[in-house]
Amino acid sequence: MLQIDTWKRVLIWLVVVAGLLMALPNAFYTRVEQSNDALAAIELGIDTPQMQAEAAQWPSWLPSSLVNLGLDLRGGAHLLAEVQVEDVYEARMDAMWPEIRDALRDERATVGTIRRQDSAPGEIRVRISQSEGMSRALQVVRDLATPIQTLAGPTGTDIEVSSQGSDIVVTLSEAEKLASDDRTVRQALEIIRRRIDEVGTREPTIQRQGPKRILIQVPGIGSASELKEIIGTTAQLTFNPVVSRSSDAEARVGPGEKLVPSLDETGTFYIIESAPVVTGEELVDAQPAFDQNGRPAVNFRFNTTGARKFGDYTRDNVGAPFAIVLDDEVISAPVIQSHIPGGSGIITGNFTVEESTNLAVLLRAGALPAGLEFLEERTIGPELGQDSIDAGKVATMVAFAAVLVFMALSYGLFGLFANAALIINIGLIFGLLSLIGATLTLPGIAGIVLTVGMAVDANVLIFERIREELKTAKGPARAIELGYEKALSAILDANITTFITAVILFAMGSGPVRGFAITLGLGILTSVFTAIFVTRLLVIIWFERRRPKMIEV
Repeated sequence: MLQIDTWKRVLIWLVVVAGLLMALPNAFYTRVEQSNDALAAIELGIDTPQMQAEAAQWPSWLPSSLVNLGLDLRGGAHLLAEVQVEDVYEARMDAMWPEIRDALRDERATVGTIRRQDSAPGEIRVRISQSEGMSRALQVVRDLATPIQTLAGPTGTDIEVSSQGSDIVVTLSEAEKLASDDRTVRQALEIIRRRIDEVGTREPTIQRQGPKRILIQVPGIGSASELKEIIGTTAQLTFNPVVSRSSDAEARVGPGEKLVPSLDETGTFYIIESAPVVTGEELVDAQPAFDQNGRPAVNFRFNTTGARKFGDYTRDNVGAPFAIVLDDEVISAPVIQSHIPGGSGIITGNFTVEESTNLAVLLRAGALPAGLEFLEERTIGPELGQDSIDAGKVATMVAFAAVLVFMALSYGLFGLFANAALIINIGLIFGLLSLIGATLTLPGIAGIVLTVGMAVDANVLIFERIREELKTAKGPARAIELGYEKALSAILDANITTFITAVILFAMGSGPVRGFAITLGLGILTSVFTAIFVTRLLVIIWFERRRPKMIEV
């Protein structure tokens, strides 16, 4: 019989009402969306005066999530950055020097005294006084090499060791440089993503381009310079032993040492050991706070490894100065008063509250492993986005009107039922986009336009099947029932294959491709729901009230 259980009817209408309610705020806040600043305020949870005026008319107990607009619709910042991977080579060598020094000290009877020499960036040059012990020294340093692990298995060791006269020369192997480059860019990608997420920006496009470049597109950012301030600071925090303090900017430094300025004291410089005791990579938390004098500061806490190294050093160097270095500037150089075993402490300086908060954010997100060179930067204004929105609206309305007219002329009353379902379908798409917080881009609008054209396919299959059944079935009720039953498999087959394509596009694509895949995939789900359930329910309600002896489709 042609019928739907009462509980199913209630469930269908509940789904429709819920979807339309979730979509409604997007129409309600139309005027606010014209302002780029207002949109940023909405996403960050900030009430602007215009927003408050609109919100005063909107019940607080109803859904209020909006569809996020992408960079091409809303405006924002675009950056193309190149990761300076060579910076990592030098840092790796500096970090390896204490290990090489300690290993050679154990062989002092064979190699004599050891001294680090000035060398090119990315290498360590160590001179031994007894050149006859060179073969033993080379073997000791080579034993410090570690295998490079890849998915295909070990591909060699991480360092190459050679001799030049009385000098031992240690450099990174080519295989390690390639692996290090890949790790560095991947780490930079993740840290940039975390930093942007920390400041509340939603749905950025952050993807790798080539071996060393990263594309960054963030909607809602006022300018490219503002975006660079968020991600451009390396925030490399280290804790280094202090060798001496000087007021001479040209002071001589020995091998393994470097001269860095003081952040707070103009004209003051510190000579510190290049190899840090602990780095910011071993931080597990950093929070803005206030010191005992009520001045802004940052509390920090190390992981287990960092806490142990920090505790051991403070235990063995009570009374010695200890520099806290941020991006090659000493922000504080306190004297170690006692053993600090807990692995936590506080960074003080001439911070404002905003600066201490930003520093905590950068430290929590992690340090960029290498510097970034910005090759391309531009700001996309909201005016261009508004033009795109207007063009998308025109395209959607033309497609919508054409489909409505075609269905009404081709299938009469049943075509009107399909048109009602199509209107509901568009509302459900925007409701789902609002629910999941998806970003609508210009390709996403193209996906919606495509959905409008495809949404009636299922109804066309059903209505054509009903026409065929009317020629052989005993009555209209049976024809309608058989039409829906026999068209179901074709509808599911056609939409499942398209949905699989949308899923693959979303999984393997990025940026505009994913925007298209999201609206296409959601459109398929809502189209199947409205065709199989909504139009059928409308037809059944009409049929129960009219009880026609004959129908025309």
